[in-house]
Amino acid sequence: MKKVLFITTSHSDLGESGVKTGVWLEEVATPYYRLREENIHVEIASVDGESIPIDPLSESEQWMTEDTTRFKGDETAMLQMNTSLRLEDVNPSQYDLVYFPGGHGPMWDFVNNPLLNSTLQHFIQEEKVIATMCHGVAVLVDALDADGNVFVKGRNVTSFADSEEIGVGADKIVPFLLESKLTELGGMYSK
Repeated sequence: MKKVLFITTSHSDLGESGVKTGVWLEEVATPYYRLREENIHVEIASVDGESIPIDPLSESEQWMTEDTTRFKGDETAMLQMNTSLRLEDVNPSQYDLVYFPGGHGPMWDFVNNPLLNSTLQHFIQEEKVIATMCHGVAVLVDALDADGNVFVKGRNVTSFADSEEIGVGADKIVPFLLESKLTELGGMYSK
């Protein structure tokens, strides 16, 4: 049976704004069920382990979907969210694929994180599938390819756009604008 590792943020504060953030629930729930439907085993880890902060906005009525509602009521799924694996306890060689969901939290703890970067490097070196979504793409900012070059340089990339960050009023709160950073690193950005 194939095994997939989800690695989420452990960061819960949207900068100094006083607003809470975390992982975006649908970005965990929907791939979780699609993979499970394909008989793929999913394990959930987070930067610090234990309880994963969920962006409260993603749990609001306007953003809840069939998958997020199902996930919130799924004891097994929520147990993984409330007792996530600690990144330092994860052996990346046990997984076929790694996935980094978004939410604003990754903008703080997915960058300048040597342990997370080391885990990602395993997947890069082994040429395993790496999936990222939304702000989860921030994990690629520090990544190097197998030859030690900037991983995103010359690659087609997308993420939460600068215009979206402005639209939600977080452009002055996040540590950097992800679209701009990926472009600066030589990524071929599209939205």
